[in-house]
Amino acid sequence: MQNAALAALRLNWRYLAFDVLPGQLRAAIDGARVMGFIGLNLTVPHKLLAADMVDLLDDQARTSGAVNTIVFETRDGAGNWVPLAGVPAGQAAEVRCRGCNTDADAIVRSLQEDFARESWRGASVLLLGAGGAARTAALRLAREAVGALFLVNRTAARAAELAREIRREYPAVGVAEGYPGHPVDLVINATSLGLKPDDPLPIDLAWLKSHRPQFVYDMIYRPAETGLLRAARAAGCRAANGAGMLLYQGARALELWTGRPAPLAVMREALRKNLESYV
Repeated sequence: MQNAALAALRLNWRYLAFDVLPGQLRAAIDGARVMGFIGLNLTVPHKLLAADMVDLLDDQARTSGAVNTIVFETRDGAGNWVPLAGVPAGQAAEVRCRGCNTDADAIVRSLQEDFARESWRGASVLLLGAGGAARTAALRLAREAVGALFLVNRTAARAAELAREIRREYPAVGVAEGYPGHPVDLVINATSLGLKPDDPLPIDLAWLKSHRPQFVYDMIYRPAETGLLRAARAAGCRAANGAGMLLYQGARALELWTGRPAPLAVMREALRKNLESYV
């Protein structure tokens, strides 16, 4: 997706994947800075760890406590901090790393597009999980002024902690822990359950069948249809995977690195081909 976009923008860059152990993350970020990388994307389990390893955070990263995009910046001729791509190669004297979160806006945009709904104001949402992805989604949806958030997590203490944070930051949003006794508008899976074929469902199947939410969204995009999505469709729910979230977070990251609009159509098609080839 990113390399297709770079080719469309005629940039002599390359997007590469690296396996980095959590204990080596700081060294990897520092190494990328020294080697002149334009930026980085981070995925699980690095998003929360990186928040303490960058020089500054943007508003979304500060709110969510999670970093999925790093932009390396330097000073231009006027002394202003700009993305490293904005100055000629070899002319960056001082380089800092800015931690950003492009996931938060991406999930809202994906939900709007996938379910043809312009706003989630006043909606009731059941959120499965309480980790970094769930926290990002919960706080962003609270900012959208959803009416109620129900939090379900394997470790109840983490759900309780997230609930307290939402009540503190967004007191107008109703927050409860556990399954509601009534249908909700939207269910979001922000856990990793579903990545493997033999994973159990992240939701109570009896609750899903009896309460039948209108929409079910699984952040997992590979496989394209998880057990949760199959169960949701069988129960009569409209369902979508996380491919849209992946697309929009990546497009925003590219815009932060380049300062140019992302070629969304090119990225969408490259992503579609990649996901369809996955077995």
